[in-house]
Amino acid sequence: MWFDLRQPARRAGPGFDITVSGAAWLGRCLNVLYGVYAWLALLVIAIPVAVAFLVTPGVSRRRRLAHWAAKAFLAAIGSRVHVTGLKFLEAGPCVVVANHASYLDGIILTAALPPRFSFLVKHEMAAVPIAGFVLRRLGSEFVDRENAGHRHRTARRLLAGTSNGDAFVVFPEGTFDRPIGLRRFQRGAFLAAWRGKSAVVPAVIRGARRKLPAAAWLPAPGPLAVTISAPLPARAYPDAMALLAATRAALLAHLEEPDLA
Repeated sequence: MWFDLRQPARRAGPGFDITVSGAAWLGRCLNVLYGVYAWLALLVIAIPVAVAFLVTPGVSRRRRLAHWAAKAFLAAIGSRVHVTGLKFLEAGPCVVVANHASYLDGIILTAALPPRFSFLVKHEMAAVPIAGFVLRRLGSEFVDRENAGHRHRTARRLLAGTSNGDAFVVFPEGTFDRPIGLRRFQRGAFLAAWRGKSAVVPAVIRGARRKLPAAAWLPAPGPLAVTISAPLPARAYPDAMALLAATRAALLAHLEEPDLA
């Protein structure tokens, strides 16, 4: 539920014009309180999980714990993820490709997807307290977007992983910004998927941009949804760029945002 109460203000008397209504002021206060509560809820859940990661053996167990924790956090802030299309996720190796609009995207997909996926994450996240430790313990791959050599090495590790039966989540935009829409894709994940003959599974996240947009500090109330589309078999495309274009088209079909590329 949104706390955006925008009733028109009443004139208090001659010479007085209240331009900000009490209801609007109350709505802003409630939104701030919600945002503070959301961060506190995240800390209350994330700190014990990080401690548990110190003693929990095996990446698969830690991923199951992270899956439960992400679902608990989103439930606590009133934003359970509505997921459609889970039937399209293959049991074997695949690369889930998702749009990127918010710092909450990783938590959302951790809650929405089965707990068997590794995430490709920008290398700056490795230095974030708690989050960097948790991501490392979950077997995430960190990639430096500005370093071509590092991107190529990461793509090779992704190829090796899919060849060994691993499943990955990739945000090919690499980052997000204030302009609304799907940014240009990096091609490394598509090269790895095409060479490894792995299926690419498009996944659209909706609601995250409104809930915690770029440059915002506090999350806002609002619903979240993830739509998973049918897998795109790499062998059905002549090259990686054709696979990239098909994935992009599948995301745009459900995203309801413009194509910024």
